[in-house]
Amino acid sequence: MTTTSAQALLRLLQLTSPALPVGAYSYSEGLETLVEQSTVTTPATLAHWLEQELTYGLVTLDAAAVGLVHRAALKAAWASQEEVPTEPLASLNQQLSALRDSEESRQQSWAMGRALVRMATHLHPELKPWFSAVGNPCNLAVAFALLAVRWEIDPRQAVLGYLHSWTANLITSAVKLIPLGQTVGQQILLELYPVLEETCDRALATESLDEIYLSSWGTSLATIQHEALYTRLFRS
Repeated sequence: MTTTSAQALLRLLQLTSPALPVGAYSYSEGLETLVEQSTVTTPATLAHWLEQELTYGLVTLDAAAVGLVHRAALKAAWASQEEVPTEPLASLNQQLSALRDSEESRQQSWAMGRALVRMATHLHPELKPWFSAVGNPCNLAVAFALLAVRWEIDPRQAVLGYLHSWTANLITSAVKLIPLGQTVGQQILLELYPVLEETCDRALATESLDEIYLSSWGTSLATIQHEALYTRLFRS
């Protein structure tokens, strides 16, 4: 049965909802360390940090991976194939794991991916061969893309949804950590929409993860240092 545009939108909202059982709310991705170190303490510094991460950080890698996996799955005509092709899905997943610049970020991607795979295969058992072809552990971006294809979500909407979900989650974390008013957080999110679009466009234009250049060593160090904080609200 063909998915209507309304159904595709509803499925995108479900896939990007904070209620999605992947544990996104438990990660700050180094933000808690940056707040503790007084690097991010105001709406302006938070907005600047988010913009830099959306331009040069690991989330740009994930966004590109969502687009590439989505494209590869559609190209394979996966809904009608009896045998699931291992390549290039497994290679993309392995490369995405190898490109994580800290053990903390790698474990986060794997843990959230594992949770999404568990949910996806429960809802759609026919996806099990696809996740087997991807390999274990499966990164979150890869699982996200495959479920987006199964739900007939447009690739651009899938990438935008992934980026929006990532940004909204960190703003929610910042509201608790800095702290900020919730309205201020929503204003920051609204003002970042052009950046989200630019990041999405770059991700969809990417032909290989080898094309991605990152410069987020400050955030990477903050993620690594997070476990040494005296008190913590988040896992990383």
